[in-house]
Amino acid sequence: MSGFATCSWIDQRMGWEDYSASLAETRAALSQHPDMAELIRYATLAASGHNTQPWRFRVRKNRVEILPDFMRRTPVVDPDDHHLFASLGCAAENLALATAARGRPGHLAFNPAGAGSLELDLDGGPPTRSDLFEAIPLRQSTRALYDGRPVSAHDLSKMLGAAATPGMDLVLITERSKIESIRDLVLAGNSTQMSDRAFLDELKKWIRFSPRQASETADGLFAPTSGRPALPAWLGPHLFDLVLNADRENDKYAGQIRSSAGIAVFVSQKDDREHWVQAGRACQRFALQATVLGLKHAFLNQPVEVAHLRPELSALIGMPGRRCDLVMRFGYGPALPFSARRPVKAVLI
Repeated sequence: MSGFATCSWIDQRMGWEDYSASLAETRAALSQHPDMAELIRYATLAASGHNTQPWRFRVRKNRVEILPDFMRRTPVVDPDDHHLFASLGCAAENLALATAARGRPGHLAFNPAGAGSLELDLDGGPPTRSDLFEAIPLRQSTRALYDGRPVSAHDLSKMLGAAATPGMDLVLITERSKIESIRDLVLAGNSTQMSDRAFLDELKKWIRFSPRQASETADGLFAPTSGRPALPAWLGPHLFDLVLNADRENDKYAGQIRSSAGIAVFVSQKDDREHWVQAGRACQRFALQATVLGLKHAFLNQPVEVAHLRPELSALIGMPGRRCDLVMRFGYGPALPFSARRPVKAVLI
């Protein structure tokens, strides 16, 4: 038994070294004269549901196309690909910030042809550095307890301004009674999802239990990025089935929401793919500005993923009849391990 434990510890240690090396490579600062592959690397540091990274990039002379990768869909939690297209918007915003910072500003537009894609037409010009650009390799979704401190009105205004995007509205909620009402919707949505075997199977498919597994796949939800311990890849799925349940998850989410300074709800003005992309762009800019201000953030999307809860959420924030796109809590909290990203060669067409 002691020999088995020692082998497992050595395997975990070696896995951490591989994982750390992968992170250092994918999150390295952008060089002063990057090629397009390096710029796309910055695009891939964007947020995506379950960290599926459902994007592909096609480079032409003065254009970069960002296309959906439907092989990386999550059809149970995201049956209409809403989160997938929001993820494309997150990646597109990173790319636009990076190209502008290196003297290739561009015009970003949605192309509805086929399944829909984004096109960044590049121009020349002086480099336009920004705090949001600098925050790209530092941003992370931090699924942890925060310290409960309030955010100043000045910083809330900065985040609202950063997220301003055509076709989008953002509602910031800091009043405790409304935060508790959203908490109730999150817990109701979580209970619904935890009772759905198909949801649990899909979630488990995207969890990476060991650092070695996370570095090999370079995607998914690595357990320590959510504050959970790393486990051998063979053991993790079994413990997942034994330990994960609605009561434990509800207690976790309730504590995390209670510790947060506020909640941001992103609401598009039309319910279509073009506006889902805009929701992703706004969300990414909000998250980057939060990072600049020393804040952490994490998604609470259960009330938008469970369809029957959406009308309650819309009514609660004063926008009845509108589809809320994304829900995010924010506050001051600790840093956790970063999530992995696939190499650029895996996403280039």
